[in-house]
Amino acid sequence: MAAAEPVLLSEITCPQCGHQKTETMPTDACIYFYECEECGTLLKSNQGDCCVFCSFGSVKCPPIQMGEGGCV
Repeated sequence: MAAAEPVLLSEITCPQCGHQKTETMPTDACIYFYECEECGTLLKSNQGDCCVFCSFGSVKCPPIQMGEGGCV
């Protein structure tokens, strides 16, 4: 039985202004910072989360989805 492929699209929501944008998550790198294109707020992952997708995205990062425990 083959493992399911991770979802690579996640909608990031800015906690400051509520702006949402769908982004493609990399499978070979962590994204620790993300600048909101609407208000310019620099998002950084919350304590205990491995990346901005795990903190502010609609879908967790690929390593978490695959049960690997966090970004590579």
